[in-house]
Order: sequence, then C-alpha cells, then structure tokens
Amino acid sequence: MDRFLNMPPAPLPNSAQKECGPISELFEMLNSQQRVNEAAQFVSNWLACGRPDAELLAALGSLLLREDAEFHTYQMVEAAFHQFSRLQGTEDGKIVLVAAARYLAAHSPTARATGQTYQTALRLHRGESLYAD
Repeated sequence: MDRFLNMPPAPLPNSAQKECGPISELFEMLNSQQRVNEAAQFVSNWLACGRPDAELLAALGSLLLREDAEFHTYQMVEAAFHQFSRLQGTEDGKIVLVAAARYLAAHSPTARATGQTYQTALRLHRGESLYAD
C-alpha cells in the first residue's frame, strides 16, 4: 500500500513539442506494450495542433473496442469522454484525454479475441457453418 500511495504523478507531456502526425500513429503505438508516454504526447500534440476533437475521441473509442476490455475500462473511458465534453477547450480537458490515452496504452495490446467471438456469434446467428466437412 505504501508503494502505491507514494508513486509520483506522471508528468504531463511536453506542450512545446507539437509534432502532429496522422491518427493512425496512435493505433500503431497501441500495437506495442509500454507506449504510455508516447500515447500521452500524441494526444497532447493533437490537441495543441488544433486537430478535430471528434476524430481523436473516435480513435480512442476504436482503440478501446479493439481490445479485450473489461467493464471498468469501459467505465473509465466513458467518464473521460463525459468530463472532456464539459471541459473541452481547456487545459483540464486536455489532461482528461491524456489520462485516457495513458490508461488505454497501459492496457494494450490485449489478446483481441473478443472481435473473433463476435464474428463467430454473428455467423451462427446467420445460420452459417463454422467448419466445412
């Protein structure tokens, strides 16, 4: 418990760095483990460059859905989106999305089997054969 409570806060990304790449870079980052700070910097840069908030939110939502997320992860991202809607255009709003990106990056990549499960269920619902004899 002492170790958890005595962790220093994660530093905010360098706001002077404004390299604004395509949103696909964020997807590539989260294909590898331990890219937490890079994901945070990407989100900070995206917002500093004045790129569309809606595109970033859609990307974060897509990143959540492609992983085998648990209930609390969905809750956390939903809460971040809700807070951002109230704080949009402020420094606090940026911090909320940076935190959401860090959280997603810390839990990515997963086995990503959920999508396969959905596809199997859809095929069964349609009456399709899963295996050919």
